[in-house]
Amino acid sequence: MEIGKINTLKIDRESDFGFFLTDEDNNEVLLPNAYINDNIKINDEIDVFIYKDSEDRIVATTQIPYIQLNEFAYLQVKDVNRYGAFIDWGLPKDLMVPYAEQKEKMIPDEMYPIFLLKDEKTNRLIGSNKINRYLTHDNISLNIGEEVNLLLYKMTDLGMSAIINNTYKGLIFKSDIHKSIHLGDKVKGYVKQIRKDGKIDLLLEAAGYKKSIDKNAEIILNVLKEDKGFLNLTDKSDPEEIKYILGMSKKAFKKGLGFLYKQKIIEILDDGIKLL
Repeated sequence: MEIGKINTLKIDRESDFGFFLTDEDNNEVLLPNAYINDNIKINDEIDVFIYKDSEDRIVATTQIPYIQLNEFAYLQVKDVNRYGAFIDWGLPKDLMVPYAEQKEKMIPDEMYPIFLLKDEKTNRLIGSNKINRYLTHDNISLNIGEEVNLLLYKMTDLGMSAIINNTYKGLIFKSDIHKSIHLGDKVKGYVKQIRKDGKIDLLLEAAGYKKSIDKNAEIILNVLKEDKGFLNLTDKSDPEEIKYILGMSKKAFKKGLGFLYKQKIIEILDDGIKLL
C-alpha cells in the first residue's frame, strides 16, 4: 500500500477500533470506526486514502482529499505557526507546508498552488509551494493542438499560468483569454506552441475556434457560461431586453444565435436558450 494515494484494500478483520485492511502483500492498516458504515463487511474490497494521523500512525480513511501524492492543487491556508503553514486538503488533519517549502511567507485564508510530496526522513506527507522544482521543463511530450488538462494557478502581466497534465508549466496569454476563468479552475485546454526554450503557450479553445466563431455568438456563449448554461432570451425577445443583457441589437443576436445552433452548441427552447 502506498501512503498519499487511494488504495484498493481488502477488509480482513474487525477490532474494537475499526476494521483492519490488507493489501496483496498482507500489509495491514486500520480503518477507524468513524469511517465504517453498515454497507461494508469482512472480505469486501474498498477504496481508501492512506496517510498519517495526528498521532503519526498510518491509517486509512474513506474521505478523499483534494490532492494526492505527486499531484498539484490550489488550496487554502487555515493557519500559520512557528512550524509552517497548515492547509485545508479535505481531511481532519491539516497538511503542513514547512517554511523551507514556501516560496514566500504564506498567509492564513489565502490560496496557493501546492504540490504533495513525502518527506524522506519522516515518511510524512507535506506540501510545497515551490512548485517549479516539481514541474518538468525538459523532454516535453506534448503535441501542437493536443487537448490537455489545466490547473490555473497564477495571473501575471502576460496572462494566466497553468499546470499542464500535472507535469508541465504553460501560459495562456491575455489576448487568448476570451471567457471567464479563475485561479484554481481545472479546465481543458490546447497546446498552441512549444518554444525552443521549453515554454508552452496554451489556448482555452481548439485552434481555429476563434477564427470560425461569430463575434456575437462569442458574447452569447460567454453569458451562457456565466449564467449556468441557460439564458432567458429567444429570437422573439424584446430588442431592448436583448440590448440590456447582451449589449447588441436583436439582428446581431439572431445572427449569433443561428451560428451557435448550426454548430450544435446550444438548444433553442420556448423560454430561452440552453448550452449543450
